[in-house]
Amino acid sequence: MSMPSPLPFLIRRHSSDDLKNLTSVSSSLLPAFGTVVNGGYTHLNKFVVVPYDRRYRWWQTFLVVLVVYSAWASPFELAFKKVATGSLLPVDLLVDAFFALDIVLTFFVAYLDKSTYLLVDDHKKIAVRYLTSLWFPMDVASTLPLQAIHRILTGKMYRSEAFGFLNLLRFWRLRRVGELFTRLEKDIRFSYFLTRLVKLICVTLLAVHSAGCFYYWLAVHHKEPGNTWIGVEVEDFENRNIWVGYTYSIYWSIVTLTTVGYGDLHAVNLGEKIFSICYMLFNIGLTSYLIGNMTNLIVHGAVRTYIMRDSINEILRYGSKNRLPEGLKDQMLAHMQLKFKTAELKQEEVLEDLPKAIRSSIAQHLFGQTVESAYLFKGISEDLIVQLVSAMKAEYFPPKVDIIIQNEIPTDFYILVSGSVDMISYKNGNEQVLANLESPQMAGEIAVMLNIPQPFTVRTKRLSQVIRISHHHFKQILQSNNEDGKILLSNFTEHLKGLKRGEQNEIPYFAEFLEDINTERTEPNEKQNQRVPYHGDQKMEGRPKASKQFPPTNSIRVIIHGHHPDESTEDGNSMGKLILLPKSIEELFGLAGKRFGKRGSSILMADGSKIEDLNVLREGDHLFFV
Repeated sequence: MSMPSPLPFLIRRHSSDDLKNLTSVSSSLLPAFGTVVNGGYTHLNKFVVVPYDRRYRWWQTFLVVLVVYSAWASPFELAFKKVATGSLLPVDLLVDAFFALDIVLTFFVAYLDKSTYLLVDDHKKIAVRYLTSLWFPMDVASTLPLQAIHRILTGKMYRSEAFGFLNLLRFWRLRRVGELFTRLEKDIRFSYFLTRLVKLICVTLLAVHSAGCFYYWLAVHHKEPGNTWIGVEVEDFENRNIWVGYTYSIYWSIVTLTTVGYGDLHAVNLGEKIFSICYMLFNIGLTSYLIGNMTNLIVHGAVRTYIMRDSINEILRYGSKNRLPEGLKDQMLAHMQLKFKTAELKQEEVLEDLPKAIRSSIAQHLFGQTVESAYLFKGISEDLIVQLVSAMKAEYFPPKVDIIIQNEIPTDFYILVSGSVDMISYKNGNEQVLANLESPQMAGEIAVMLNIPQPFTVRTKRLSQVIRISHHHFKQILQSNNEDGKILLSNFTEHLKGLKRGEQNEIPYFAEFLEDINTERTEPNEKQNQRVPYHGDQKMEGRPKASKQFPPTNSIRVIIHGHHPDESTEDGNSMGKLILLPKSIEELFGLAGKRFGKRGSSILMADGSKIEDLNVLREGDHLFFV
């Protein structure tokens, strides 16, 4: 059932067991990464509180404030009994009343089943779970005002040390503070660094406060008050103002924690010395914890800088070792620096962890309009656009960097999203800029479509973002979209016709390609012999041909010869002709007959062995027809 407003947690009726579906997998992650959870939950049992409801979260936050008070008051009242039965008693009772109310409320709070990740709102199951857990007895023990109950029952105020130590059970409430910090650390609305810093400060203050109070308690309960750490400095300290004793206690605790040790306050009797030893051992662990966390926070902020510096140093060492030209080393350094600067924009690590459907939706949102605006894809179906965009990868290139190099094998083509590039041709060792491309123009698609070496070098003029797709993925997608393939080929043909004369001259056999595109091929073998890469050691009768049909990506290319492998000819046929291997030997004989003017009776390998099954052939094999 749809909610009245968009909710990050979908709760609906699932079964007779009254289990509710929840999109979150852990209650410790909620509210999830900055999401604000609103009301509007439906189909819950009556008098059930959703643990992610905003009002319940505010209640939990209010209790955390009371926990802070309890953590301060419990050891303070142990050391200074006067306040435990005096000014702080009403406050303690009020705080205990709030926590007693929370115990009752817990019986109505739904919980997340860890085995099914479904929200359980059955009252009986909620009660059984709470009563059988450790939380219930500890919550009750830490909430009962035992001293007040004893006074009501006996009519006397009994100032036993037992009540002071039982009050320390309130430290159990500190788990709420831990849960709060855990939630805040996962909430992007709050700085992780500041959250951790506040947590470390709170841990330190609690340790200082508790140690100071316990140390003062030892002095108060020593049989000789004058023979104590504070007694030697402050006469009759027991009858002095409470805050004087507390100040001395905190001073000693901080001095000991920081290992300053001025010596003005020091252990005098055996009990104080034992406590000081335990406290200093505890401080070793606490200090290690604090230093480790602070170091981790600081290093975490600079780790990307360290990685970038190491990568740059590796590039410099590689360039020096291999004596690379300075211009090439500058391009490598510029690309590496840009990679780190644009990492936040690409977020490849984040996208890799997302489902394919979400990644495709993101790519469609970012680049769909750019792909639709490219000349090659105008008029094609929306389905093909979605498939193409999903297979594309986004990249950034700094200025003066070569994206494509002339005469390299075509593996990808590019669409400009932003920036500008130059199409460059090399003639007699000189560079000639043929054209300037901007968004949403394309680069490298001519070589991919015609299956020829790249006719141009493409170099960025300024910071440019491009999206690229490999020719393998491109052909795979087009094979199942014949109608779109015809539209795409028509767009490509019009683009070729509109190229400048200088650009046309750089494309090998441009006129033949254009003729092939405009001429209908009716014979299957002729179609299979189209769009094969050009190799300099083959005759150009086997030159690449463009067609409306793209060859299968798993086709095998072989070189055929019209003579015996032990013979050579003077008519040029010894160079062979590159073809796509047909499906049968009969078709292969027919194709050879058209190429050499004779049919032949046998097919031999270079070693003279006879071919009887085409499945044994591999890419690049030489076949001889005799």
